[in-house]
Amino acid sequence: MKDVHPYYADFKVRFPELVEKNEALGQYIHDQGGPLDEKTRWLIKVGISAASHHQRAVVTHVERAREAGATEEEILHTLLLVIPTCGFPTFMEAYRMYKGQ
Repeated sequence: MKDVHPYYADFKVRFPELVEKNEALGQYIHDQGGPLDEKTRWLIKVGISAASHHQRAVVTHVERAREAGATEEEILHTLLLVIPTCGFPTFMEAYRMYKGQ
């Protein structure tokens, strides 16, 4: 998996053991946590990142969703689902990151 952000690449160099353990946990949960398919898992992560105001994660997870076969319409629908629960400003923040890629 390629690094999307240079800041994360730098963090990996400075803290390799921490990154290894964190990535192993994340990979285990992603792969073994349940029955959801790859594309659905990444779309959910897009929504979680948007709702949590994690702008860099929005960009990363949108890229991963695309790699898993998500269409732009599916990604946009995922972002739109943020509006009823988290509000329009939260959506717009994530949408700005999505469009700025």
